[in-house]
Amino acid sequence: MGSMYASVMFIGVQNASSVQPVVSIERTVFYREKAAGMYSALPYAFGQVAVEIPYLFLQAGVYAIIVYPMIGFEWTTAKFFWYFFFMYFTLLYYTFYGMVAVGLTPNYKVASIVSASFYSAWNLFSGFFIPRPRVPVWWRWYVWICPVAWTLYGLVSSQFGDVQNTMEGGETVAEFVQSYFGFYHDFLGVVAVIVAAFAVLFAFLFGFAIQKFNFQKR
Repeated sequence: MGSMYASVMFIGVQNASSVQPVVSIERTVFYREKAAGMYSALPYAFGQVAVEIPYLFLQAGVYAIIVYPMIGFEWTTAKFFWYFFFMYFTLLYYTFYGMVAVGLTPNYKVASIVSASFYSAWNLFSGFFIPRPRVPVWWRWYVWICPVAWTLYGLVSSQFGDVQNTMEGGETVAEFVQSYFGFYHDFLGVVAVIVAAFAVLFAFLFGFAIQKFNFQKR
């Protein structure tokens, strides 16, 4: 789980941070072209989102092919697919979140500051340091809306949620994952939909931000 957590946080944050200056510069060009009547906000936002999809698919594929056997996960088609699926959509929502942060702020420097606060919260409530069942009840709502928590839910439950090997305490790996982390293998399909939904949500928010906010100085 440590390898999953590290890869999700570090690669995800790197993707979000690296896309921000690019989007910020291209947004300046967009302001000029929009004023000239060349194109509107929604096609521009769609193009920005669409161009990231094949690139991130390749990135997730290369990463999964290299890392999956190095960690020693079980070589089954289903488990490899799930690992690739969750990594791909995680990289998508991180990248789209970085774009949203730029869309809602005047420049990428402000966006990076705003993003850092969210990265800290996602890190704290990811379920790695404090498992969800042990999070204080008045903060547990944030775990359910934290995208990283859902990613780890999917990764851990897909790899270990059906393992019936007995541990030293007498319980199976699957039982431990359920009791300690609150991850259920039967819930995997729902988790997949939610993780994909975060990517779609951030993509739509980017389009909304580009359409509604104009930080151009006249």
